[in-house]
Amino acid sequence: MEGDKSMEIPDLSTRPRPITPKIFKKCKSATFTLDGTAYTIGAGSLTVLRRTNSKSKLPSTSSSRTSSIAESDSYASVDLGTDKLPPIDTPEASHVCSIRLRNILRRIQNGEVSKEDLHKNLEYAASVLESVYIDETRRLTDEDDELSEVEPDAVPTEVRDWLALTFTRSMSNVRRRGLEKPKFRSVAHAIRAGIMVDRIYRRLSSSATLHIPPAVLQLLKGMDDWSFDVFSLNSAADGHSLKYVGYELLQKYDLVTKYKINSSMLDSFLLQLEVGYSKYKNPYHNLVHGADVAQTVHYILSQSKLAHWLTDLEVFATIIAALIHDYEHTGTTNNFHIQTGSEFAVLYNDKAVLENHHICASFRIMRSEEANILNHLSREEYREFRALVIEMVMATDMSFHFQQLKNMKNLLGMPENIDKQKALSLVLHCADISHPAKDWNLHRRWTSQLLEEFFKQGDREQELGLAISPLCDREKTLVAESQIGFIDFIVDPSFAVMTEMLEKILTPLQKAARSEDAISEEVFDKTDKSKYILSTPWSDCLADNKNKWKVQAAKDAEERKQKEAEELSKETSNTNNNTTKPIAPPGGPTPAVSCSAGKGGN
Repeated sequence: MEGDKSMEIPDLSTRPRPITPKIFKKCKSATFTLDGTAYTIGAGSLTVLRRTNSKSKLPSTSSSRTSSIAESDSYASVDLGTDKLPPIDTPEASHVCSIRLRNILRRIQNGEVSKEDLHKNLEYAASVLESVYIDETRRLTDEDDELSEVEPDAVPTEVRDWLALTFTRSMSNVRRRGLEKPKFRSVAHAIRAGIMVDRIYRRLSSSATLHIPPAVLQLLKGMDDWSFDVFSLNSAADGHSLKYVGYELLQKYDLVTKYKINSSMLDSFLLQLEVGYSKYKNPYHNLVHGADVAQTVHYILSQSKLAHWLTDLEVFATIIAALIHDYEHTGTTNNFHIQTGSEFAVLYNDKAVLENHHICASFRIMRSEEANILNHLSREEYREFRALVIEMVMATDMSFHFQQLKNMKNLLGMPENIDKQKALSLVLHCADISHPAKDWNLHRRWTSQLLEEFFKQGDREQELGLAISPLCDREKTLVAESQIGFIDFIVDPSFAVMTEMLEKILTPLQKAARSEDAISEEVFDKTDKSKYILSTPWSDCLADNKNKWKVQAAKDAEERKQKEAEELSKETSNTNNNTTKPIAPPGGPTPAVSCSAGKGGN
């Protein structure tokens, strides 16, 4: 066995000293350097939190960091500048940001915050929140010890495997990452938080140039409700509901920022719209109707998610079209203009007289120097914007109603995608005739005001010796029956076609969004995975209102029947009085019949 070298005792003095592995104590993180790259790994979640491609020193000691945080805390509570605040991706940023925001809230109450300081600090807060959201999302998507930030091609395979073997429970974690669906338990909450901060920023930056009364702010929170009470808003807004609805919608869709709309120009534009809507003092076609239609369009865009199908410019055009769609309405119909040969009828050649005027007069405002809210659009954007607004407002001409529905039904039967202009035109048309699809108290009030406007036209027609238009005769119009017919033949079919249209447009969008695996499971309804389900609150309202009108119609019919019986009884009584003659005494004169007795029932 002497020649067996395997039994020889090695010379320990000549062998390299073995590397003694470091024993890591339980801690929040561990850091190592490999090939010049420093890695910081969280031991709790076993996630690579930060990687730096340098051999620079690691972050400073805890004492220096504590000093830095204390200095930042002091600065955050005293000054409103952002230059000395910690970088947004550092751990202390969120803490300092919270101190700064509370300081700003106290100063806002005293009116001590300038718009510039508010803007800078809210931008900083939004950036911090975004950074926290990204980090938290990465951590939460890698529960169960998954490696989140290290992508397969970011480091050599053996390094990734070593990380998995050393800092996770098993080697299968690396392979499992591509097979399992990530867990997004807090992504939806983070998204909501981001949206909240964004909305706070927009609301505060808007209120810096526009004073919104507290009562109006409270009512504007209901803008996402189907049966939004625009009458209450108009009362609280002292007759400026269109102005505040316009501001709110342009802020909600971030259009003021995206298209660099000057606040004073926007204010001038909306105020001029209100003046135009009030020009003829119409009971129905006034600024409240304009605000109501704009809010209804917003509901359809937002609650159906149709806005996701549109570009920013298309949303912008849709909101403006809704706001201007009845600008300077005369309170009379197109037919009245044609029959009387009005200046508008002559100007627009008897074709869509009012709709042409709404568009023309509104664009004159937007071309003026003090109200040019489109001055930052490019030439191509302006042409697209104008074409869409024209198409949508022209489609509110009721004489196009049946043709519009027929065209859309034909499109729904085809495999091709639906034209956006036609889709948005139908949305605006439905919003324009939507009051029978709202809560009864709103619908009843709108009906009363619309009929009063019709009756005023009937009075004018009577004075001019013209035939009184349908529903314009105060004495003969059957209100309940007219509304039942309006619901059955106009409103209900319109909303049915729009509902089918929205489902055809949005079902593919929902499927596409679901296939991306980038959205939290909380975003979509887990109970339905096959078809897009559209919320249709108008269906219940239409059915309920129709039933109420039927009850009212029966009551009115009974009253008419009773009144006709009373009138017939009086006529019979008068006839009997006129035909009955007293018997003259023999040889005596015949007494005269009193004139008043013969007109007793007239």
